[in-house]
This record gives sequence, C-alpha cells and structure tokens, in this order.
Amino acid sequence: MIRFVRRLIPFLAAIMMVTAEAVPEKGARVQSLRVTILSTMLADGSGLGEWGFAALVEADGRRILFDTGMHRDLVLKNIGSLRFDVAAVPEVVLSHSHSDHVGGLMALRESVLPGSPQALSRVHAGKGIFYPRTEDGSLVETNPMIPLKTQYERTGGMFVVHDRPVQLHPGVWLTGPIPRKHPERNWSGSDKVRTPDGIVEDDIPEDTALVIDTDRGLVVITGCGHAGVVNTIEYARSIIRPARIHALIGGLHLFNAADDTLAWTAGKLREFGVENLIGAHCTGIETVYRLRADLGLDRAHAVVGAVGATFDLGQGIDPGHIAR
Repeated sequence: MIRFVRRLIPFLAAIMMVTAEAVPEKGARVQSLRVTILSTMLADGSGLGEWGFAALVEADGRRILFDTGMHRDLVLKNIGSLRFDVAAVPEVVLSHSHSDHVGGLMALRESVLPGSPQALSRVHAGKGIFYPRTEDGSLVETNPMIPLKTQYERTGGMFVVHDRPVQLHPGVWLTGPIPRKHPERNWSGSDKVRTPDGIVEDDIPEDTALVIDTDRGLVVITGCGHAGVVNTIEYARSIIRPARIHALIGGLHLFNAADDTLAWTAGKLREFGVENLIGAHCTGIETVYRLRADLGLDRAHAVVGAVGATFDLGQGIDPGHIAR
C-alpha cells in the first residue's frame, strides 16, 4: 500500500500543477511576443516546406509549440536549421487531430527524451481530438491521434484536454472548442466522427486557437481555422476582451473559398481591425492577396506565410526572402 501511494504522489502532483497553472489572473497582457513559422508549404533557405503547419510561440519568456506539421521529422529538421533549442520548449498545443498538424509530435518528443524529458511533455488540445473518425463511409479508423495518444503517453508525456477556454499563462489563452455562430464550412463535408451524441458529420469539433492578449490588441494563431476564422475571432473577443486583432497568423482554410465567401470574411476581418496577417498553410496564396487588398493592408502587413517567417510584437512581420 505504501509503495502504491509513493507511485501515486508524482501523478497527483502533476495534476495539481496543471490545475494551478491553468488559472492565472484574468486581464494580464503579454509584453514580449515572437511567433516563428516552422511548417508550411512555402520555404527558402531557412528550411523545408510541406502541406502542414507548426509555429513556435515565445510569450514573455514562455515557449509553446503550436502544432507539429505533417511529416515525422520535418519540423525537427527546420528547428535545427533555424537554430532553436527544442529542449527549452515544455509544452505543445494541437489545434486539431488532422495528420498535417500532429505528424511530427513523436519525433520531436523522442528527440528530447535522452537529455530533457520534461521538454514537450504536455500537450493541450480541445475536447473531441480523440473521437473516432472515418472517411467516405469507410469503417477504417482515420484519427491519427488515437495511436499517437498511446505512443506519446508511453514516453511520460501528458495530454490535457480542454472543453472550454483556458488561460495557459498570463495573457496566453486557448479557446478550446469554438462555437459555430456563423455557417462557415471550413472542412471536407464527407467525413464522419463518433461523438457522445452519435455519429455525425465531422466538422472538427475540437478545433481550437491560441490567442495572446497584448496592449496592441489580440494576436490570434490558428492551425486550419476549421471552426471558421470569423467564429474564432468573435469567440476570442468574447472570452478575453473585445479588442482589435493586432495580428492573425496561421491557416484559415480559405484556399478554395468562393468569391462571396472571401468578400464576407474580409468584411468581418475589417470590423475586427486586423492590422497584420500571415496567411500560411491552407489559407491559399490568392486568398492572402485578396484579403490584403480588401483589408487595405500593404506588403509589410499581409504576407504569405513561409518557413522561418516571424511576427514580433512592436516590430511586425519579417516574411523571409521568398515572401517579401
């Protein structure tokens, strides 16, 4: 019995740590912020491109890896090329379950185990990320997170699943699953997901975004924006504060959107006061140019995301050579 209790103490301590860190004081603002893109399709000498997304978020000295790309070791290679120390990154946020956002998780985790087992040891995600999935009526399980959960936990890592907004650190928020107020259909439409309420169309219910509150406004980071970029921003402004959007970074899943959809989206983004845009991954190249024009932004403030591109609070966007 004593041996069992001793084994249980570290587990209970970990739970207490997660609970304690999840409730910092509301109203805190981040003063120092850098976001670096580690995975997207466009790349030059700074790394390799792929159909996927990942970004390193550095907020007031805290580091979070947002998504992990598609191919097993591509983000790991790009981190090496960009000379980041992945051992100094304690936690990960996964925006949703798709393979182009979770594919690099295990290679990254395994790379730090020998010397820094606490690195990348906690993964935050929205409720629904482990729901069973099928494609086009098939009975074959397609959710990569189901086997990944077992593999990752075997390394001593922990998943923290959120069903509501949470402030991970002062001024750093995770939306959790995003309500679908507007009918933005940013998903395939043919896949199915098994939820507690039964099998339904897979609209990616776990889709979550990272939002950083700053004195200049909110910085919103999305993986694919399957919940819809307008739904995402409206929800973020309702749970944090109704501030302007200082920067919007990541995939918006608008690459195949119709003209009327893009016009409506741009109109809403204007209302939110979007000042900087890095449209990466599934946003679409033509979509970035369309949004740039419709939002009245210039090349310094609206760019196609590239590997190595950065956004710095107070300095703005450095798009890299190929996207300049």
